[in-house]
Amino acid sequence: MTELTGADALTRAKELVEDIDFTMLTTVDADGRLVSRPMSTRRMDEHGDIWFFTSDDTEKVDEIVENRDVGLAYCDAKGMRYVSVAGTATVVHDDALMAELYTPSLDVWFEDGLDTPGVALLKVTPQVTEFWAPGKGRIAMAAGMLKALVTRDTPDDDIVEHARIVC
Repeated sequence: MTELTGADALTRAKELVEDIDFTMLTTVDADGRLVSRPMSTRRMDEHGDIWFFTSDDTEKVDEIVENRDVGLAYCDAKGMRYVSVAGTATVVHDDALMAELYTPSLDVWFEDGLDTPGVALLKVTPQVTEFWAPGKGRIAMAAGMLKALVTRDTPDDDIVEHARIVC
């Protein structure tokens, strides 16, 4: 596994995260159990923070107030790309940033748009990001996996790019 750092690492993580709309956000509940739910990524900013919309009166916000450690699991099965983010979450009330990130598609969840009581942002600051993606393209990856299956051998190391980004 490769370890990436610096600007190239942030650029690679941003490409992967922003290109996969939905993620599973995992929090820890009051009983110490892991709880996951789907969230739509609004963006990953220049600092590497990942932004979502939420409501103040949700269990996930209550859980984050008690334990800021969260996980994000992104999956693009068709593109054979997977991203795992371990980080910390914070609830943010920033009207200007909410106006910048809000889109009409969010009206499904926020009946009065940004005027909905309790609308907030959830900021996840990654600590470690790990990803798996086709190393030489999807077709080459599929062919390499098929070859390994037929020959009953291990796939070549370069068919899957596996890297860790430590922030």
